[in-house]
Amino acid sequence: MPESPDSSTTTDPVQEVWPGKAYPLGATYDGSGTNFALFSEVAEKVELCLFDADGTETRYRLPEVDGFIWHGFLPTIEPGQRYGYRVHGPHDPAEGNRCNPNKLLLDPYAKAIDGTFAWDQSLFGYNFGDPDSRNDEDSAASMPKSVVVNPFFDWGVDRPPQREYADSFIYEAHVKGLTQTHPDIPDAMRGTYSAIAHPAIIDHLKALGVTAIELMPVHHFANDSTLIDKGLSNYWGYNTIGFFAPDAKYSSSSTPGGQVQEFKAMVRTLHEAGIEVILDVVYNHTAEGNHLGPTVSMRGIDNAAYYRLVDDDKRYYMDYTGTGNSLNVGHPHSLQLIMDS
Repeated sequence: MPESPDSSTTTDPVQEVWPGKAYPLGATYDGSGTNFALFSEVAEKVELCLFDADGTETRYRLPEVDGFIWHGFLPTIEPGQRYGYRVHGPHDPAEGNRCNPNKLLLDPYAKAIDGTFAWDQSLFGYNFGDPDSRNDEDSAASMPKSVVVNPFFDWGVDRPPQREYADSFIYEAHVKGLTQTHPDIPDAMRGTYSAIAHPAIIDHLKALGVTAIELMPVHHFANDSTLIDKGLSNYWGYNTIGFFAPDAKYSSSSTPGGQVQEFKAMVRTLHEAGIEVILDVVYNHTAEGNHLGPTVSMRGIDNAAYYRLVDDDKRYYMDYTGTGNSLNVGHPHSLQLIMDS
C-alpha cells in the first residue's frame, strides 16, 4: 500500500511512496521520479521531508529497509525538490546515540544543498547548559535543505586528460580568490565556477604551462556561528557538511541544484582545454563539531557509525586534528561515504 504522510501534515493529492531500491544512496532521479535511500543502523523509523517553495513541509515514512538502508521511491518528484530527513531512534548520549526526530537532517549523499544555517538553539540536539538533555525544538526553519538534482548532463566527448603526475604542473587556486577581481571576467560571473571556465582564466593557466588546477574546498561547507556573530565568514571552506555537493556560494545560478550543472560545465570546459581538475577534500571531520556542536546531518542519522567516539565515554568525540570530531572510517558505511565521493 502507498505510504501516506504523517497526520501532522497535509498534502493534496496524496503522494505515493513505492518500495524503491536500497542503492544508490542519496536521492536519485530517473526521469519518472526519485529514489531516496539513507543508511542508519540505529533508526527505528525514517521520515523523508519534502519542502515546497514557501517552506511547507510534508513528511513520508520510508517504507522499506534492507541492510540498514531505508528507502522509498516517489513518482513525480523532480529535480529542484528540496528535502531532508527526520530519524526516529534512541537518544542516549552516554551510549553514543543522538537521534532526535525534531531535527531536520541533511542527506550525507546530497548532491546539492540550498540555503544557509540560521544559528539558533533549534539546531542543537541538547538544551544549552545540559549537554545530556534532548532539545525538542524543531529545526526545519533554521536548516538548509538537500536538493534533488538532474543527473543528466551532456558531457559530449569529454575525457579526463589523465596526464602522468611526473608530467603535471598543478596550480592550486580558490574559486573566488582567483576570479573575484579579474578585470576581464563579467561582474555577475566573478567568484563562481563559471568564472574558472572563462577564457581569460584558461588562457592565463595555459600561458603558465598549467596542466591541472587543484581547487581548494568547493564541497558545501558551514559558516560557524562564531564567525557569523562577528560579521565574518569562512573563506577557505575547511568545514564540510556535504561531501557530494558543490557549494552554491560559488555558483552564478539562482536555481536550487543549478550549481551542479554549472560545476560540470566548468569541468568539461577545462578538460577541453587539456586541464585536469583536482579537488581538495576534507574527510577527517565535518562541520557538526564536538559534543557541543549542532545536529544537522550524520550526528542525528547514526552518530556512532559516522563518528569515532571515545571508548569509555561515548558522549565525547575522538578529535585527532583539533577540529571537533573525526570520521569513523573503521565503519564500512562511513568508509563507503568517502569511497563513493
